[in-house]
Amino acid sequence: MTTPSRPPDLSTLTPPPPSLPSLPPNFKHTTPPPRLITQGAEALLYQTTYLLSTLPCALKHRPSKPYRHPTLDARLTRHRILAEARVLVKCRREGVQVPAVYALDWEQGWLMMEWIEGGTIRGVLDDWLHAGVGEQEGWEEEVRGLMVRVGKTVGGMHSVGIVHGDLTTSNLMLRPLVAAAREGMVNGQDGGQRKRNLEGDVVLIDFGLAAQSVQDEDKAVDLYVLERAFGSTHPRAEGLFKEVLRAYGESYKGAGVVSRKLEEVRMRGRKKSMIG
Repeated sequence: MTTPSRPPDLSTLTPPPPSLPSLPPNFKHTTPPPRLITQGAEALLYQTTYLLSTLPCALKHRPSKPYRHPTLDARLTRHRILAEARVLVKCRREGVQVPAVYALDWEQGWLMMEWIEGGTIRGVLDDWLHAGVGEQEGWEEEVRGLMVRVGKTVGGMHSVGIVHGDLTTSNLMLRPLVAAAREGMVNGQDGGQRKRNLEGDVVLIDFGLAAQSVQDEDKAVDLYVLERAFGSTHPRAEGLFKEVLRAYGESYKGAGVVSRKLEEVRMRGRKKSMIG
C-alpha cells in the first residue's frame, strides 16, 4: 500500500518576479533599468539615459504585435519608426521646438530622443488654474502669453510642411526656463510655496501619427483637434483660443487658407454632433 504524497507547502515557495513591460534586447540589462512612463496601443515610452548617466532621454519602443504577420509587422514598425524620426529631424532642422533624435533601430523597433523637462500643457494649465492662480488679477494675461507661444509653435510646424495628427494639450510640453524655475513661485491653496508658472518654451511631442503634408485640410484638422482639446479640458481658457489662431497667423503665411478650412471642419463637427 502506497502512502499518498503530501501536498507541497506553498508558503515556502518564492513567487516569481512580476513580468516587466516589453523592452528592446539592448536595454534589458542597463543600470538603472529604463522606467516606464506611459503605455499606448502601439508603443511604450520609457525614461532612460543616453551615453552618460547624467543625460536623461526618452525611449519609445514599438513591440512586435503577435496578431500581425511577422513580415507585415516588421515592415510597419520600420516605416513608423523612420517616419517619426524623419519628421522630428526635419522640424529640428527648421527650428521647430521638438525633441532631438539620438538613435534608433527599426529592426528592434525603438527610437531614442531628447528628454523634455517640464509638464504637459494640459497638466501645467490645470495645476495652475486649480491652485487658485486663476482667481488672481491678471491671470488672463498669463494664459494669453501661453496661447501665443502655442500658436507660434504650431505655425512653425505647419510652415515646414508637417502635420501632427494628434495635436492635443497632452502632446504639448511646457519646458520651464531656468529663470522661471527659480522665480516662478506663487502661493498655493495650502499656503505653501509651489512652482506654478506659465513661462517657458512650448515643445511638440509624440509624432507617432505625424506626416509630411501640404494639404490645408490636414492643417485645419490639427487646429480643430487642438481647439476641442482646450474646450473640453480647459473651458476657462477656451475663450482665449483666438490668441492661438492670431499667433498662428503671424507665424505661418498660409494661415488664411487654413483658417477658412477650419471653419469648414467646424461645421462638419457640429453636424456630426447633432446627428450623433
